[in-house]
Amino acid sequence: MNQKRILTAAFAMLFGVAMLAQNGGYPITQVPFTSVKIDQQSFWGKRIGAARQVTIPLAFSKCETEGRYANFVKAANPSDSYDVPSFMGYSFDDTDVYKTIEGASYVLQTFPDKNLELYIDSVLAIVEKAQESDGYLYTARTINPKKPHGWAGSKRWELVEHASHELYNLGHMVDAACAHYQATGSRRFLDIACRYADCVDREVGPNEGQACVVPGHQIAEMALARLYMLTGEKRYLDKAKFFLDYRGKTEVKNPYSQSHKPVVEQTEAVGHAVRAGYMYAGMADVAALTGDTAYIRAIGEIWNDIVGRKMYITGGLGARHSGEAYGDAYELPNMTAYCETCAAISGIYLNHRMFLLHGDAKYIDCLERTLYNGVISGMASDGGTFFYPNPLASDGQFRFNYGRTIDRQPWFGCACCPSNLCRFIPSLPGYVYAVRDRDIFVNLFTSGTTTINVGGKAVEISTKTQYPFDGKVDLVVSKNTAGQFRLKVRIPGWLRGEVLPSDLYSYADGVKNNYTLTVNGQAVTCEIENGYATIDRKWRKGDTVSLVMEMTPRIVKSNPKVEANIGKIAVERGPLVYCAEWVDNDGVDIFQFTVNQNVAPQADDNVDVAGGVPSLSLDGRVLSFDGGKLQAGDAKLRLIPYYAWAHRGSGKMLVWLNAALPQNVK
Repeated sequence: MNQKRILTAAFAMLFGVAMLAQNGGYPITQVPFTSVKIDQQSFWGKRIGAARQVTIPLAFSKCETEGRYANFVKAANPSDSYDVPSFMGYSFDDTDVYKTIEGASYVLQTFPDKNLELYIDSVLAIVEKAQESDGYLYTARTINPKKPHGWAGSKRWELVEHASHELYNLGHMVDAACAHYQATGSRRFLDIACRYADCVDREVGPNEGQACVVPGHQIAEMALARLYMLTGEKRYLDKAKFFLDYRGKTEVKNPYSQSHKPVVEQTEAVGHAVRAGYMYAGMADVAALTGDTAYIRAIGEIWNDIVGRKMYITGGLGARHSGEAYGDAYELPNMTAYCETCAAISGIYLNHRMFLLHGDAKYIDCLERTLYNGVISGMASDGGTFFYPNPLASDGQFRFNYGRTIDRQPWFGCACCPSNLCRFIPSLPGYVYAVRDRDIFVNLFTSGTTTINVGGKAVEISTKTQYPFDGKVDLVVSKNTAGQFRLKVRIPGWLRGEVLPSDLYSYADGVKNNYTLTVNGQAVTCEIENGYATIDRKWRKGDTVSLVMEMTPRIVKSNPKVEANIGKIAVERGPLVYCAEWVDNDGVDIFQFTVNQNVAPQADDNVDVAGGVPSLSLDGRVLSFDGGKLQAGDAKLRLIPYYAWAHRGSGKMLVWLNAALPQNVK
């Protein structure tokens, strides 16, 4: 190891997440979750609290009752007598343990808890004993190499491009280990992950004697880039790039796993939506770290395809149940929409990285849409039940593939979505702010405090807001040793009259929501550049920036190429997409309701669901039969935020509402 690498690694280890890790080669730096404290009573504070109090304990308990820990214990004591397929459901079951530790690590930063740290250590004691002497850690094989899990293959890496998930397991292990080290300073998990990464580095690659394979399910690319940023060990970055460079050049060439052609030749989102999102995010990481402009160009084209033709209004991704996959352009069915929760999370990862590359608020606008709709719809507000798919319509009877129903479930045999929420929700503080030189970006609006490094000097900002239910945001500079800097406050796309940065959806009501921006009560006028209002001044302690955004509800229509939404409209307020649900509309069949022309949604009473939500109402007509004739009578429809649906049982739900009566009805 040369002197430069020694200094880089030492600096990273000394400070937990070094500037190398913070920058990661990106022009813009994420303000890490360790520097942001979310108010426990805020919208996101309550959700992080639910993850801490309910979701993470539930996930750990499921690791016990569903045999996840037992798999590691068996792997530490392998035997030919074990019939692995009889007790291990999926070859990636190990990742439930890793993802839960990752989420718990994020929580530890906000809520220090010695008992939780000790519990994680007890789990790591089980995990490390299962690791083979050369670093290989994959219980699906180690338990009984002669009769491993059916997806594992007869030898290491044999089926990694198909279903073994050996490298997928590595990815989640590394992500969790980095988070655990960042939150606790303990190298215990990090050392386990490095040993497995080193094993992969030795055994997988293009050289003679190596297995020339790429991950069948991507995520190792993102994770290895993160491991490089933390340790300074370039071989991890090189391996991440190998996994991407060789995609489409090895045995398996299949759109399902985005291996149908080399990644730099791909221009549209295809195949399994989760795998795709993880790969695109990994491409962004490698592009930032290596300066590979071909990667940047490719993911730019893919992003345009997603946002312009394949994203649901909720930010959901993946139209098809078959293959949990993207559909064709404008193929966006509602009742049969798949929109896996994990796919929405992968969309967050991609959009955040695109922002760090380009500094344009349009990526945060897409991130926010997915966050408030497509992600948190996947977990009940109390943190205890979950959705795997997230459709935009339900008739109360439809049943998903794989035994998944429209009812929120306490867990799934394939538990990737609940465990993914375990790790994502507590990581939310890391998405709120960013910094570049003397620019501070305010990307998301939530109450809390942060300390930001600006040119080596500390700036502390306190935020108070009731967003997303209220449009007032107060930002107070509570400490400033950096002198002059530029505060860049995002003016959301929904406020600027843009549903998405494409023509896939548009507002159809002529309403304009205005906003005011003041400093210490005095109005300021700023040019909006790349979606940000920039205030450049020498800041003093106590300076207060207030952004007040009107939140008049809006009517949305789809591009006419989206056949599923022809003759239909949707309703938004601020970042929230609304839906009609059976329980709020007794006596009105929401599928037979038609919105009156030129009607404006009206604010209605708060509804006691999902912790309390503001409702909206729409005037319209509902179809019925009278004497064999189809007629329409006046009716009112109540709407609630989409994320809150199915908290009160299973029944009808609809996002896209009828906007025109049949011609033969008066």
